[in-house]
Amino acid sequence: MSAATAIPMQGTPVSEYTLALRRVLRRPLTILCLFILLGVGAASLLAPWIAPYPYDAIDLKLGSTAPSAAHWFGTDVLGRDLFSRVLHGGQISLAVGIVGSLVSLLIGVLYGAIAGYKGGRVDELMMRFVDLLYSLPYLFLVIILLVFFSNSILMLFVGLGMVQWLTMARIVRGQVLALRNAEFVQAARLFGTRTAGIITRHLLPNMTGPIVVYGTLTVPHVILQEAFLSFLGLGVQPPRASWGTLISDGAGLMSLFPWLVFFPAATLAAVLFSLNYLGDSLQEVLDPRSQRGSK
Repeated sequence: MSAATAIPMQGTPVSEYTLALRRVLRRPLTILCLFILLGVGAASLLAPWIAPYPYDAIDLKLGSTAPSAAHWFGTDVLGRDLFSRVLHGGQISLAVGIVGSLVSLLIGVLYGAIAGYKGGRVDELMMRFVDLLYSLPYLFLVIILLVFFSNSILMLFVGLGMVQWLTMARIVRGQVLALRNAEFVQAARLFGTRTAGIITRHLLPNMTGPIVVYGTLTVPHVILQEAFLSFLGLGVQPPRASWGTLISDGAGLMSLFPWLVFFPAATLAAVLFSLNYLGDSLQEVLDPRSQRGSK
């Protein structure tokens, strides 16, 4: 036996995060959720090219037609193809969820990091402002904003992202309070690193796990709130539609034409479930306490 074969080969060390990620990806439900999100996201993004009919094409002769080979999800009361409208509606619902979550994360992370790092009176004043916003009825504020300013997509983004950042600010503040006196932060101070550099280069990279997990769980929350506002008639205006407006339009006729509610509601429910499940899975991967508990 040669020396090369006598020495046992040692594999590359695998981190706990990699092992946890492999466990999560071996679950059939995780693969199904990823397939749903990628499929719905790609179909919505490519809706202008793959939708069989224009989303606003009216044909009164086909009003409230049941699902068929020509119209997979049926048609609404104006004869518009429901499958095409669900695809185009996904563009708005997913965009609202993603953009609203990114806005809330940007504000929440910066606000919480500054409050936690500064501490003292600055932290006290900043967090009392957060408590004040928490005490206000959130949806009532969004409704007032949409009614008094403009009921547009841009204002919907602003309204949904306006207070979503509060919880993230608290999470980041707590993490920064626990890390601001750590040795690597003190060493950065000794080398003359400014506050912005300490926060962006030293503190935030050590909080990636909670930020990613909460950001993932914020997307379905924002989508659901947009659907609720659209159900009240305060969301996207005709002829455009989101999943929430499609559900609202079909709710009054559900007993006669159940497909008007079933297909947009089923699509919304599948996306929300997939996002929530993947968010919980990411928490298991990125949270060391979850990893220890699963062993």
